Amino acid sequence: MDETAHGTRDRRGHYVPKDPIESAPIYEMPPHPKRVLSWLVGHDGYLFPWNAALFAIAAGIWVLLTPPMETMATLSPGWILYLLARNAVLITLFFGAFHLRLYMKQKQGTAFKYNPKFPEKAGQRGFLFGSQTRENVFWTLCSGVPIWTAYEVLMLWLFASGKLPWLSFADSPVWFILFMALIPIWREFHFYCIHRLIHWGPFYRWIHKLHHNNVNPGPWSSLSMHPVEHALYFSVVLIHVILPSHPLHALFSLHHAAFGSLIGHIGFDKVVTGDRAAMDTHAYSHYLHHKFFEVNYGDGLVPLDRVFGTFHDGTPEGDRAMDARRRRRMQSQRQAG
Repeated sequence: MDETAHGTRDRRGHYVPKDPIESAPIYEMPPHPKRVLSWLVGHDGYLFPWNAALFAIAAGIWVLLTPPMETMATLSPGWILYLLARNAVLITLFFGAFHLRLYMKQKQGTAFKYNPKFPEKAGQRGFLFGSQTRENVFWTLCSGVPIWTAYEVLMLWLFASGKLPWLSFADSPVWFILFMALIPIWREFHFYCIHRLIHWGPFYRWIHKLHHNNVNPGPWSSLSMHPVEHALYFSVVLIHVILPSHPLHALFSLHHAAFGSLIGHIGFDKVVTGDRAAMDTHAYSHYLHHKFFEVNYGDGLVPLDRVFGTFHDGTPEGDRAMDARRRRRMQSQRQAG
């Protein structure tokens, strides 16, 4: 597939998609029902391919790889360690598959890769073990997976022990489906809030800088975070303590956060699957955040970046707007000083 039909390369060789980043059409006024419907169920919209795939992962894990609720009604090392091992294996297979194909075997070379350099060839100073990938794997498996699993253990135990009431599909099919459909929106809203928090000066230096060392992110960068950031990130699941739900809702929230973190860090705009076929990643918005630090704290599903003036649509106009904001901030700081 020819990348020049979909974007260009800037003078540094970085890939820039042709189309600007857009927010979800559900916020447009006046409403455009046809556009909203196309976005909801189209081949490259809200449901497909990513959210549908992430729900399938959560549902498969719930049905096939989760212990019986009777077992989880009592906290015991056996099933807790099983969940820890299960999550470690699944995330290794998921991240590892993309890393192997795109970064180790480099099956599509640099086609559609935002930064033409591969991390292991771009300088490794400042990373644990002298390697971005090895550091990313370490933080993912030694902090991310245990903290994710701790939240999962808590939620499943609360449901299984009767401390949280279940809401089954039979009890309220409309709410069951609606809540499931809204989980990705809730996750982005939660992510935006905690993301802005850890960009505050001291929190950024103490916590979030570890993740932002990945200026040129890859699949394993997705969950490479400080433990405090992991604790905040996976707290998205605590909504299910407040609102009536089912264990599958909670698993979807956690697994959407875990597996879905890959989307913004894959490093490629498209994953080529054939001579004329490719899967869009929608990773450019978050890639720009890693590149510029102060834009796109969310990914556009919830338009808070537009509301608070931190949106970058990937165009030269977006660059100019970002530079203007920086100049205004620096001027304000000089005046205050």
